[in-house]
Amino acid sequence: MRSRLSGTNAAEQLLLSRRQFVQGLAAGGAVLGLGLWPKQSWALRSPGQLEVLSGTQFDLTIGDTLVNYTGKTRPAITVNGSVPAPILRWREGTRVQLRARNDLPPGSIHGDATSIHWHGILLPANMDGVPGFSFDGINRGESYLYEFDVRQSGTYWYHSHSGFQEQGGMYGPLIIDPIDPPPFSYDRDYVVFLSDWTDMDPARLFARLKKLSEYDNYYQRTVGDFFRDVRRDGLSATLSDREAWGRMRMTPTDLSDVNAHTYTYLINGTTSLGNWTGLFRAGEKVRLRFINGAAMTYFDVRIPGLKMTVVEVDGQYVHPLTVDELRIATAETFDVIVEPTGQDAFTIFAQDSARTGYVSGTLAVREGLRAPVPAVDPRPLLTMADMGHGGHGAHSGLAAASADPHAGHGAAPAPDPHAGHGAGAVAADPHAGHGVPAAPGAHSAHEGGGMQMQTHPASETGNPLVDMRTMTPEPRLSDPGIGLRGNDRKVATYADLKSLFEDPDGREPGRTVELHLTGHMERFAWSFDGIKFADAEPLRLNYGERMRIVLVNDTMMSHPIHLHGLWSDLEDEQGNFHLRKHTIDMPPGTKRSYRVRADALGRWAYHCHLFFHMESGMFREVRVEE
Repeated sequence: MRSRLSGTNAAEQLLLSRRQFVQGLAAGGAVLGLGLWPKQSWALRSPGQLEVLSGTQFDLTIGDTLVNYTGKTRPAITVNGSVPAPILRWREGTRVQLRARNDLPPGSIHGDATSIHWHGILLPANMDGVPGFSFDGINRGESYLYEFDVRQSGTYWYHSHSGFQEQGGMYGPLIIDPIDPPPFSYDRDYVVFLSDWTDMDPARLFARLKKLSEYDNYYQRTVGDFFRDVRRDGLSATLSDREAWGRMRMTPTDLSDVNAHTYTYLINGTTSLGNWTGLFRAGEKVRLRFINGAAMTYFDVRIPGLKMTVVEVDGQYVHPLTVDELRIATAETFDVIVEPTGQDAFTIFAQDSARTGYVSGTLAVREGLRAPVPAVDPRPLLTMADMGHGGHGAHSGLAAASADPHAGHGAAPAPDPHAGHGAGAVAADPHAGHGVPAAPGAHSAHEGGGMQMQTHPASETGNPLVDMRTMTPEPRLSDPGIGLRGNDRKVATYADLKSLFEDPDGREPGRTVELHLTGHMERFAWSFDGIKFADAEPLRLNYGERMRIVLVNDTMMSHPIHLHGLWSDLEDEQGNFHLRKHTIDMPPGTKRSYRVRADALGRWAYHCHLFFHMESGMFREVRVEE
């Protein structure tokens, strides 16, 4: 196992500053097309200012383009020559046609075939852009016509679903203007597209993760940490803690698989020193459309000196919520309104959740201004409570754990808000209970008058691809997340966010399916129920049915779970409709449920949106059939 000493915070800040300087040597963006410049309008723009294509007819050319974010020139896969791809602007109620042409050169590291998936968009299965399902992909030299009716509005994005192309730069913003005016006003409108870039060939990065998954974890605990913990907690408690983590073959410092030691973080395709800038006049309301198009990074976003009012999540209106900070999981979108006043510049600050790096941009009254950039927050440590192995009640155990990393290790099991969903049957047979009607009142957190231990599918037992199982998972919808608790900033949580509309379906789910998110950290193997995609049967839905999916995260990593083609209607802890989304974040040790209306026939992808987790097997096929 790789062993590295922890440095001081000051030394780490110096390292980060030096790295940011290197990244800024090239502000970022395309530096040279590889014979892929058929349109003069594709000339280079200032950093971070993306081309906007609007209307109903679109021509998209996919090819290789050289980019430079770190002082080294590398090939990216691009749409119309840019990273991110152009902003596509549609209008609700229209029919769009998008001609995607594959101009990848022979020998490209990005492969021969390509595809475009329209993330969060409702459309026919053969327009969804997932090769091998209802679509064959787009071979080199060929084109594919995407054509469908636009039946929604809001902020979304699009990306490749072929090979490692999404990590290689093929992603872009997608804005759909509503037929009816939105329930809020604003004067300016900016996309803030967050992503992570690596100079490595993404295939080589994946191979490194399979061989040495902890490569980027520079912060493993040392002998010095052991003696510090002994002084603070006593020898017995410290030995107990080390034994518990040792049994799981894990470390509480392992917060992300890939971080700023490998990645350069970008806003609209430019680095921090590129200083993407959105202009404003004092007193204006500015709409910022935050899109996390990263492959493997959760971003914590704030604008020091400004409150942000969340008005839309995953393209759907929510009751306005004013906060200081957002945690945006990979593939999520958050639209906020800000009202900058009192100073000429404000910093948009997005740090990774592992606290290894950041990217920043600026809101300013004119180009060239900057505001102070805050320091990256201290790194948190995972706790047994975070893993679903302790804690009293819904949140008190986590609150204690955040202050004391050893609190709650022997705590009583947490209440199970989904007792009675058929989990007991699932323990014996991972597919049992899938057709069992939901029991009335099955969502009570205290059903049966006591606490319950989590049961697990038989497929997890003795499975070399499963290295841990949570015992007391909770929904934790009001938990801001690891590293955000007690920071004196108001952080948006799923509990705070509420759809502006009632349940569009109105029916109670007729059956419940429980799936476990599983993995093995050292093997870098990820799956549902311990069964990797290649060996898994499709999850079958009956056309027109309303069903409930319960997810249990048995791993120590967060997983943003995305179901193609259908909405995921998150339930609150009492089992009521709460928040419509296309991507559900699942922190470690959580158990969350959502409703699905199977109203789109066909074969659909269902997967973790951490790119290399999906590639490693956390992927299922969902079939909606008559």
